[in-house]
Amino acid sequence: MDTSPKFAVIGGGSWATAIVKMLSENVETIHWYMRSQYAIEHIKKQDHNPNYLSSVEFDNNQLSLSNDINKTVAAADYLIFAIPSAFLKRELDALEISLEGKVIFSAIKGIVPESSLIVGEHFEEYFNVPADSIGVITGPCHAEEVALERLSYLTIACSDENKAKILAKNLKSEYIKYKLSKDVNGTEYAAMLKNIYAIAAGIAHGLNYGDNFQSVLMSNAIREMKRFIKKVDNTKRNINDSAYLGDLLVTGYSVFSRNRMFGNMIGKGYTVKSAQMEMSMIAEGYYAAESAYKINQEKGAKTPIINAVYAILYEGKNPKKVIKKLAENLN
Repeated sequence: MDTSPKFAVIGGGSWATAIVKMLSENVETIHWYMRSQYAIEHIKKQDHNPNYLSSVEFDNNQLSLSNDINKTVAAADYLIFAIPSAFLKRELDALEISLEGKVIFSAIKGIVPESSLIVGEHFEEYFNVPADSIGVITGPCHAEEVALERLSYLTIACSDENKAKILAKNLKSEYIKYKLSKDVNGTEYAAMLKNIYAIAAGIAHGLNYGDNFQSVLMSNAIREMKRFIKKVDNTKRNINDSAYLGDLLVTGYSVFSRNRMFGNMIGKGYTVKSAQMEMSMIAEGYYAAESAYKINQEKGAKTPIINAVYAILYEGKNPKKVIKKLAENLN
């Protein structure tokens, strides 16, 4: 009798596709839910996702594809959610079966807008998933580099280390290394916040600020991240670890960063709506900026960068003036 856990990926985007690729190195059958029936049929015929990371070829014998979330969830023990946070509730509203006994790992880098909770807290509060059955997959790691099989690093966080090890064992390969963590909330908040800081970096780049300014911005961002996370989850952590500083740097500087790209467009004069329409992928930092700003109204951390991004994206403030004022107060 096969006692190996069964794995499912929920989502059809680039990060979901990258996770399926990682699992395919080790797992015999991967259950994969995505909304698009067109994408499912394309993968079955052409062996690749037509919309994201199309260079990645799959062995269809390994894939159990479905656009029925209940079927996919029922088939697996470990559920990896890789849906943009803004759409998570919509997908979960279609869930008719219990999550009892399931292990939930979030690969989502944002806050659920309807509850203003990080994904793990959302599952715990609204679906009664025990805290020790909730984990986080974070970076520093871009889906595009996974597709290219470039050496990449994951942080797998769960309060139950054995569950983290099981998932890590099934994601690792010659080009995927991992580190375990028990800081579930801290790593998840960091994954959300770094997208906001990447938007700030992109706006500054679009306004022709150079590398010297970017380095000061990132230095201030990691300190701001530390202050914010300490307010929401006052646990001992090393903010210089890869899950925090490393993920911030790759998202703030990489040409693959969709949040930096989104910010760059804003800096160059695009409206928020036009930038969103032009991008083929979701910039999670847009939604995160509003959620983080609102959370911090209660928590009271010093967050000038978050405040600046919020003012530009949600209050319609002039990016040039906002970033100029921000620059005068960085150190």
